[in-house]
Amino acid sequence: QVQVVESGGGLVQPGGSLRLSCEASGSISGLYLMAWYRRAPGLQRDFVANIGSAGDTTYADYVRGRFTISRDNAKNTVDLQMNSLKPEDTAVYYCALITFEPTMNYIWGQGTQVTVTS
Repeated sequence: QVQVVESGGGLVQPGGSLRLSCEASGSISGLYLMAWYRRAPGLQRDFVANIGSAGDTTYADYVRGRFTISRDNAKNTVDLQMNSLKPEDTAVYYCALITFEPTMNYIWGQGTQVTVTS
């Protein structure tokens, strides 16, 4: 059974930075993506960024240029470096491991809270 655990959330002032980390464990076969999503209070879950096994990345428009996703295949981790944080970035951030064998499936972490406020 694959498990995903996030860490690194916290309280930061506007303009500050945080680095989130996600570690996957268990047996993972085939191609897979690792991704970050976020959910603000009262709002739907939004896509933030993802990264493939070869390092190809995709970003949501509202974080492009501020956030950077990276992957360490040796450690089976994915990080999200968040710079120039805004109050509207406040949310619970979730890591997802997206597998394709035997079928497409999302394995979610427990989430880590990011709060951006003065």
